[in-house]
Amino acid sequence: MSDGTTALGEVEIDVGTGTIVGDLSVPQDAIGVVAFAHGSGSSRHSSRNQQVAATLRDDKLGTLLMDLLTPQEEQIDLRTRELRFDIGLLATRVAAAVDWLREHEQTRQLPIGLFGASTGAAAALVAAAQRPETVAAIVSRGGRPDLAGAALAQVRAPTLLIVGGADHTVIDLNRQAEAAMVADVELVLVPRATHLFEEPGALDRVAELAGDHFDRYLR
Repeated sequence: MSDGTTALGEVEIDVGTGTIVGDLSVPQDAIGVVAFAHGSGSSRHSSRNQQVAATLRDDKLGTLLMDLLTPQEEQIDLRTRELRFDIGLLATRVAAAVDWLREHEQTRQLPIGLFGASTGAAAALVAAAQRPETVAAIVSRGGRPDLAGAALAQVRAPTLLIVGGADHTVIDLNRQAEAAMVADVELVLVPRATHLFEEPGALDRVAELAGDHFDRYLR
């Protein structure tokens, strides 16, 4: 690719009951790699996560955007909508991706960060609690970190919680999660932004904040 990024393309990660699919891109001089855990009802093709990931790659960070459900589970979830809220299941998938990155030839030497949106933020935090020696930094975008429950107190990675300034219910839930954490945690509000950060410039601000956080803790 012309920007110096090696697009390794579609990868498969074994999760025991099947495989989940991801898209991996790693700059030639990457300082770290960030795995994305999307929110309920979304996928690795989420336009918002794709936009943030592109900015991170400009910041010399590799990105892994992945589906957290196997193709068979996706079909079940389309009918029942139950698996997208199974934080325990989703967290095992994020942890499997962390383990895969630790073993993959292109990423095994790179510090690992996690970026979670909506329910994916809770899954990322639970996975980080399960992999305290491996996950170096976490960013939550409009997340539900409160759904990580007791795992919040076990997270060791520095965590940035980004919430829209007009997303009042989620602000309160993030404050509850912040109070439950013992790791270095910061809550940042993006002024006037709503839950999906659809306002002009809001998602750019998310990407900027995330890039600064990962640059600080993964470099």
